[in-house]
Order: sequence, then structure tokens, then C-alpha cells
Amino acid sequence: MTIEWRYTVQRDLGVLSLAGFLGADAVGRFTGAVGWAVARGTGPVVLDLTRLRGWSVGGQLAVAEAALRLRAEGRGLELAAIPADGTLVPTGEGPAVPVHRDLAAALAAHRDAGAEQRAWRSDAWPSEAPPGV
Repeated sequence: MTIEWRYTVQRDLGVLSLAGFLGADAVGRFTGAVGWAVARGTGPVVLDLTRLRGWSVGGQLAVAEAALRLRAEGRGLELAAIPADGTLVPTGEGPAVPVHRDLAAALAAHRDAGAEQRAWRSDAWPSEAPPGV
């Protein structure tokens, strides 16, 4: 099983949304989505995990690596709606990763980011509303 992703650009903010399970078999696809975000946006990236069913330790480490990659580009990574267990495996001297309870809270923290300007997604991105919305 892999993940699906959607990347939305707002002025000075990117939102990378994931759906599925971020396990070892999905790390390559996730890394590619992060590359997409690096190439097509500016400012911090909010990793929206609202539709993520869970993540393995390898998936969590890939998120920590994404934070390092974005920091190298002068950008930050923030998490929104982390999976139910609320854990994130830290990696040594990595950058601090702010965590928001949900996407609305993350967007509220960036009120000046503006409305959606452009979006890209993987082919099988789910079109229905996430559970509980």
C-alpha cells in the first residue's frame, strides 16, 4: 500500500496533504512529493495528515528527513493532525517541527498566507471529505 498526496500553494505557504499509510513502501513516493513541494513553493510547508491512517517508524523518520531537507532550502515543516498515537520519532539535531491539532489550526497560524492559488495531486487522491469532517 502506498500514499496519495496533494500539494496546494498559497502565498508564502504550502500544504502537503497525505492519504493512506506512510510505511516503508511509501517513503519513496513521500520523498518525491516533498521534492515537488520544494520545487514549487516558498515559505513553510504544512504536512496535513488528516487523511493519513497511520505511519511506521520509517515513515516518521522520512518526515524528519523532510524537515531537514526543507530547512536546507530555508523553509520549515509543520505537522497538522498527526495520527492518533501522537508520536513522532525525533532524529538527533533535526529542526523543531511545530505540531497543530488539525489543518484549520495550522492555517490559522498563517492567517496572512492567502487563499489557495494552485494545487497538484497524485492520480488517486481521494475526492470525498476526510472522516469526521
